[in-house]
Amino acid sequence: MQTGYILCFLIVPVFLEGCCVGNHRRKKTVLQQVTHRRYKAVKGEIFMIPCIESVNQHLTASTGEGKEGNEALSFVCGKKFTAEAKHTGNYTYSGSKLFISLQVVEPNSLRCYEPKESNEILYASAGGVISCPSLNCSDNADAIWFKGNEPVSEQRRAICQKKGQLHLCQVRYNDKGVYFCDRKIVEQGITWTFRRAVNVTVEPGPSSDPPRILSGINPEPVELGQSHILVCTVYFPFERPFSREVQWYMNYGGNMENMTLLPMEKQQKYEEYEVIRRAIIKVVKREHLNNTYTCVANNAFGSCRITIKLKEKIKEKWPSLVGYPIVSLLLVAGLGIVLHVKWLEVQLIYRSHFQHRKHDGDEKGFDVFLSYVWSPPSKLVEGVLTLSYQKGPDTDEEAHLSSMDLLSTEEGKASQGPLEVLLPRVLEDQWGYRLCLPERDMLPGGAYTNDVVLAIQRSQMLICLLSADYLSNSNAVFELESGVQALLQKTPLKVLLIWTSRASASLIQPEPPLPTLVQRALRVLPSLDWTAGKPATATSHFWRSLRKAMPDQRVKLVSLTQDR
Repeated sequence: MQTGYILCFLIVPVFLEGCCVGNHRRKKTVLQQVTHRRYKAVKGEIFMIPCIESVNQHLTASTGEGKEGNEALSFVCGKKFTAEAKHTGNYTYSGSKLFISLQVVEPNSLRCYEPKESNEILYASAGGVISCPSLNCSDNADAIWFKGNEPVSEQRRAICQKKGQLHLCQVRYNDKGVYFCDRKIVEQGITWTFRRAVNVTVEPGPSSDPPRILSGINPEPVELGQSHILVCTVYFPFERPFSREVQWYMNYGGNMENMTLLPMEKQQKYEEYEVIRRAIIKVVKREHLNNTYTCVANNAFGSCRITIKLKEKIKEKWPSLVGYPIVSLLLVAGLGIVLHVKWLEVQLIYRSHFQHRKHDGDEKGFDVFLSYVWSPPSKLVEGVLTLSYQKGPDTDEEAHLSSMDLLSTEEGKASQGPLEVLLPRVLEDQWGYRLCLPERDMLPGGAYTNDVVLAIQRSQMLICLLSADYLSNSNAVFELESGVQALLQKTPLKVLLIWTSRASASLIQPEPPLPTLVQRALRVLPSLDWTAGKPATATSHFWRSLRKAMPDQRVKLVSLTQDR
């Protein structure tokens, strides 16, 4: 029994010395915090100053060639850079007494230097060996391996390090990267750490499989008279060196003819290459529909092929059914956006043209609420505005003829006079409409705003004589705004704007600025233009347009004494 135990203890260490041990013990490598560490690097190779625990990561030049460019030659430990001659010097870890000496040597100063030793290719899923560069020319074969700033011995891997070589029992794709091997050398009694870099590339393992072709649509639709491109997508298994050949052939009458090829496209995807080869038919003719077309792919281990035919594409006589819903959706969305932005204007246009017709004249007390402001020229008119409140003509024809008589007999005066004086005479005396004039029909001492709102609501129509003075008058603007508000509240009301020649200055921007509601209403409400001094034909056109815009049904005429 005792002999058995002794044999067991003797045998186990023999197995642990092997490379590929599944439960490989994690060996802890500690960087000793000595006050002075010396490194050698090869010019042109990747180098990295290791980090030390509990020490600041920044290093600054203190002596040597890097002293003059102190800031430019500062380093961060654990960050890779290409070693150059100017990096030779002493560097201090910030905030500590630890410093590092770095000496960059020329490659030709080494006893043996092979640039290819700085690159290593490993194959996935197989074992791999990474050798320290110039190992055969060194008296010391011991090396400590790092990947980045972490010692490889601390990785939970099945690995081992023998005679300056790093053995990976099973290579993985994430094993690619830059590895550093550190070897101790002694020169003139001074110990240096000679750090060399090896760039490791991991490739798929070699394969002995033939290529495979991705099949497409067969037959392919083409348009006669147009050019057409045939596409062949081939997947080649990974191999080194990479051997591949892809060709297109046209078959007709038992013959095969090489086709015009476009440049080949190649892209590596994990363990295989994707190769795309295109052939072009410059002009598709009807005889091309009777031929077949073959794509052939070859590598060192075999070949594969695919044959396709062509068919004439049926042109769509109608747009795609998918297009109708998309276009309809875009139209509805565009209309929705326009309505959202211009909804106020849309409401004003609709209600100013149609809403006023939905009421009976008996429900109103006035035909027209006339809103105006006395302009300076109107003060020169003879006397005060006096109106005769006689009963108007019984019919529209009589009213029209009577008004034309008034205008024709006083043509010279009427066209030159202010509209604030002329309009009430025509509307009330000649056409028989009942007007609400604020200066005449609104009792003084009352609540002005309430009286205006009530009077506008009791009127079939609101006529505003717009001028520069009007748009600068707060009371007049309030009357116009009240009419717009009544329209938005679905009050049966028609609003008509009459622009005078003196309103042009107000179109810029009156003082104080107009309310936003009024500004938007001025752009869409029905309007007429009046300019004093126009020829008789133009003046007659204004009155005819005004006559058409007036309410069709008048309110019942009641004597003013009764109404008051």
